[in-house]
Amino acid sequence: DIKEINIPEALVNLLPHNPLESMVNGDMLGVVIFTIIFSLALLMVKKRNVTLHVLETVQHASLTVVKWAMHLIPFAVFGLMAKATSQIGMTTFAGLFMYIFTVLLGLFLILVMYGLIVFIFVGKNPFKFMSEIKDAQLLAFSTSSSAAVMPLSMKIAEDGLKIKKNIARIIIPIGATINMNGTALYQSVATIFLAQVFGVELSIFSLLLIVAITVGASIGAPSAPGIGIVILTTVLASVGIPIEGIALILGADRLLDMSRTSVNVSGDLTACEFFNKVFK
Repeated sequence: DIKEINIPEALVNLLPHNPLESMVNGDMLGVVIFTIIFSLALLMVKKRNVTLHVLETVQHASLTVVKWAMHLIPFAVFGLMAKATSQIGMTTFAGLFMYIFTVLLGLFLILVMYGLIVFIFVGKNPFKFMSEIKDAQLLAFSTSSSAAVMPLSMKIAEDGLKIKKNIARIIIPIGATINMNGTALYQSVATIFLAQVFGVELSIFSLLLIVAITVGASIGAPSAPGIGIVILTTVLASVGIPIEGIALILGADRLLDMSRTSVNVSGDLTACEFFNKVFK
């Protein structure tokens, strides 16, 4: 019930008392808030090259560990799915198909919204726009990495869409990092689906918290295949949902990862069209 929420206390609780404790406990929102504060403070420091180099090294090492784990995922998924099927039954798969359909429908609606933005604000036929960017969408679908598509996206923006170079070379690299609408939608739907599977009741405040965490976590997420499922574990832990439930959706994650990456790349090119029109 909204009336029972102590808003000042809830806002204070969002601030991490101990950043390392937040990381260990999977408090993703606390980690995001600490990261924002630390990043702003880092920008104020003149000699920050050493710190940035250390953080970059830690990031590369972490992604290497994640890649090792990804190679073991097929074996882990088989065992966990076998256990889940024996305990819960085949009815779980019906819910899984509905989950996949919901995510794909949401991604399709985001594409429709991009088409409306292009039609209303740019004055271009959305079907023509989608046809012009189809190569970037296909490459994103096959690689599941926004970073891998970045050179092609720039080429399509500059040569195909006739976007100004200074706009394309600013929007696309930034969009590949922070424009993760498809990833945010996927994580929200996956969290709600797993909450229903495990019978975890979510209040309105919990739903708002999920939205805040998924949007914050998707901003700045590495543009690597499968990284969304890694971030999802912290989102689940933040709202008290067992992270073991990820085993139920891992089998379908590859398809959804490819689809949401295509949507993310489409959003980058849509933003290019919009800003090119605004600053024309």
